[in-house]
Amino acid sequence: MKKISAYYRIIQNLTCMGFFFTLIFAVKSFENAVPDEIYVRAGETVSYDFDVPVSVVLKQDSAEVFEYLTKDSPLTYCVNCRLFGIFPVKDITVMLVEPETVYASGMPVGIYAKTKGVLVIGNGEVERVDGREVKPSENLVKSGDYIVSVNGMAVSEKEDLAAAVNEAGGGKDILGIMRGEEYIEVSLDPVKSVSGKYMLGVWVRDDLAGVGTLTYYKADGTYAALGHAVSDSDTGTIMSIAEGYLYHTDIVGIKKGKSGTPGELSGIIQYGDSTRIGSIMQNTGLGIHGVLNGNLKWLETGECYEVRYKQDIRTGSAFIVSSVSGESKKYEVMVESVDYSGKEENKGILIRVTDPELLALTGGIVQGMSGSPIIQDGKLIGAVTHVLVNDPTRGYGIFIEKML
Repeated sequence: MKKISAYYRIIQNLTCMGFFFTLIFAVKSFENAVPDEIYVRAGETVSYDFDVPVSVVLKQDSAEVFEYLTKDSPLTYCVNCRLFGIFPVKDITVMLVEPETVYASGMPVGIYAKTKGVLVIGNGEVERVDGREVKPSENLVKSGDYIVSVNGMAVSEKEDLAAAVNEAGGGKDILGIMRGEEYIEVSLDPVKSVSGKYMLGVWVRDDLAGVGTLTYYKADGTYAALGHAVSDSDTGTIMSIAEGYLYHTDIVGIKKGKSGTPGELSGIIQYGDSTRIGSIMQNTGLGIHGVLNGNLKWLETGECYEVRYKQDIRTGSAFIVSSVSGESKKYEVMVESVDYSGKEENKGILIRVTDPELLALTGGIVQGMSGSPIIQDGKLIGAVTHVLVNDPTRGYGIFIEKML
């Protein structure tokens, strides 16, 4: 009997441990399945349908929260999600907003930007007059640094940098550098090369050009595009932009995507005041933002859509708007999943291209389509941001509320 009792105790202990670990796993899983914040339109029912067994209560007085919001409601308040109505999972910040409408575009645009300072993309060797090869900037200047001054003289272009270094001759150069958000000064000795010029041994860049997609614009002329940052292709650094512009572009080629090799759009950017569409005011991890310049000759008129927030997005049919064929069209996609965790802000929506015409044209999602609006149930829900390299028919999108 003592042996049987011991076995029962072991089984009970194991069962309790199993329940405990299962509960922890469930809480962690549901925490990722519930967003940190949601936006709610005034006058609409609050929706907390996240496909997980949680109930929602006001954090202040624990009263059930499923009422209609009005303009008299507080601008923000906090609710608590509880697993099975018992175990606290996380708090959600609820923000009351006015209904918003924007014009969905999908038009390819040429992007040109000048860096704020001179971007370092790598270190290189300099051949001295005696034939030796040295790296004067190694371990002092890093990829991703922005050189903003030489010996107190501001530099904004590669030519400025080269001129300032040569003007100083063989003396020490004090470089003013922005490294992330930090300003530092670095002292190094330039090297006189076989060409007779003094060099630092750095590869640099001062501008960038490429093709992306305009997501939306508003009646006041503001716009957003891409859904992710304009980044340097060599360093992955988000470009610190001194000035930037959108231009009319003609798509002249499409490289279809295939497993392991993302496709891309090839375009001719028509630089000039007459083909400039707008200015870039901000370059963020959630897209580029700016103002259109009123040159409507090159702006395709988009349809006006109401914005839909993440808690209203469902899995199932949707479509994206794109002009990759030369004219604005709607292409069918499927929303496969929605990620509320916020761990990767521009990968909240997983979509799969199902439209036969787009699959035949591009193979799915290709580089240059970033920013293409995603529409579901007549509402704008997001924008395409990334393609899955191993499956070009599938990709990610950003919640439109993030871009707004």
